[in-house]
Formats: sequence, C-alpha cells, structure tokens
Amino acid sequence: MPLNSYLDIHPDVAQALDAGAPVVALESTIISHGMPYPDNVKTALRVEDEVRAHGAVPATIAIIDGRLKAGLSPQQIEELGRQGAAVAKVSRRDLPFIVTSGRIGATTVASTMIIAAMAGIRVFATGGIGGVHRGAQQSFDVSADLQELARTSVAVVCAGAKSILDLPLTLEYLETHGVPVVGYRTDSLPAFFTVDSDCGVDYRLDSPQEIAQALIAKWALGLHGGVVVANPVPQAFSMPRARVDAAIEQALREAQERRIGGKAVTPFLLARVSELTGGDSLATNIELVLNNARLASAIAQQFARLGGYDAVNAA
Repeated sequence: MPLNSYLDIHPDVAQALDAGAPVVALESTIISHGMPYPDNVKTALRVEDEVRAHGAVPATIAIIDGRLKAGLSPQQIEELGRQGAAVAKVSRRDLPFIVTSGRIGATTVASTMIIAAMAGIRVFATGGIGGVHRGAQQSFDVSADLQELARTSVAVVCAGAKSILDLPLTLEYLETHGVPVVGYRTDSLPAFFTVDSDCGVDYRLDSPQEIAQALIAKWALGLHGGVVVANPVPQAFSMPRARVDAAIEQALREAQERRIGGKAVTPFLLARVSELTGGDSLATNIELVLNNARLASAIAQQFARLGGYDAVNAA
C-alpha cells in the first residue's frame, strides 16, 4: 500500500496544489504542546487567517483518528487545543504507530515536514526549530528536526532555533548535514525570543523572491533536504537577552532537578520560561509565529509565481 494512501488533503489545499498556487504548511505541536488552552486554538486560527490574508492557503498538519491530515477544519484544531498535552506528540519514529492505532497526534517540525512533502507542500511556517540541547555532550539529546532538515525538501520559516538550545552546536550539526541557514534581512541567527544571538547565518537574503529562487535552484539541482529561513521576531516584541537567558537557566536547572527528559523537555522549558517572564514570552511566541506565517506566505507566493512546483518536480 503506498504511503500516501494514509494521507487526506483538505479540499482547499488540494485545489491550490493542483493549480500550482501558494500553500503554507503549519505544525500542530504548537497547538497541543506549545501553548495553554484557549490561547493555542486562538493562535492557530489567527495564523491560518494571517496566511490567507497574505495570499496563500494554510495547511495545518496533524494526525486525526489515524489519518495524516494536510489541512484541518476549525473543529479539528479546537479538539487538538482542548486535549492539549493528552495528544500524542508525533515525530518521524512515531508516525506508523499513531496511524495504525487510530489515534490523534500533533506533529512536530520533523513530522510536519514529512507530511508536507508527501502532500507536495514546499514551504512551512513554525515558531522555532528544535536542535542540539544544552548538555548534549552527556545526554546526546538532539532533536529529530535537524535530521529531517537534512533529508526532506521543505523550507522551514522560523525565528531561528529555540533559545533553550545550544545554538552553536545546532548550527554545527546543520552545517555537517548540508542544511543552509538563511537569515531574512539579518546577518545574525535569531534566538526565538530575541532578534539576534552571538551566532551568524550562512547567507543573508533580503526578499522573498531571492529566497524562492534559491529554493528552486537547490531542489532543481537535485540537492535534497530542507532550508532554514531564520526570520527575527519583530523588534517591538523582542525580549531582552539577559532576561530570557536568566529564565532559561532557571528552567534548565529545574528540569534537571526533576529529571525531565526526552519529548517532555521542550514543552516544560517553554512553559516554565513563560511563567518566569510573567507571560511575556508567550506573547512574544505568538507574535513570532504570526510574523513567520507572513514571510512564509510571501515566499510561497514567489515560489509559485516562478514556477517552482514545475521546476522541482521535473528535476
């Protein structure tokens, strides 16, 4: 049985893809595990509206009753948000088990990329990618997002890597696996809650058209794998680095003391940082996701206008 027999593409998404129109994939872990209810549902619907307002079709991705979904109904988004952490957090290794058990699952960056590529979607907007965790020299805790970026040809528009991570090691891993990190109008890698970090990017590009041209060239050349498009959070919503770093350090200590590991680490750290910053980090998180949706829509538009689907599919 071919893999795509497990996949349902929403009619609006299917129509856009058939017409070579711009489509933007969106993940669902941010709904179930990234924010509290009802902020998660409100944000997910706002992000979809932002994509539509900027000329593209949103395709929120998840697993519903064992079916891979490229595009959700508002009722399905509501269900993911209401169930929250009770929803399975699904990465590459989990997909077959959630599918065959008929369960509901929220997709991470990695599994969203897989399902997006399966559906033929090339541009994906999220908050921040996973990466190499601090202390990975001992824990070997490296997000599956990075390996997925090395193998799956989808552009991921994000506010850089989550600042709870080891950013230099994350960039080193991406370089080793040939994944370019593009800074949108920036020479510095954004650090999720803050507009910059002490790390640079591989290439700076200042327009959605330039980014779309690079994506088409990469994939038309047969160079498989993703691209990180690092889009800084708007300056008005950027948090002071010292404040964020202090909150992260405390959250990391608490996670270690409680022996929290594996999939539970990132949701715990993000929730704890939100608490320690009086909710300011949640507000920043929402704004950066909306900002990424706007840029992803512009890139998807240019990708479609330049004949990206035909060029890449012919390669």
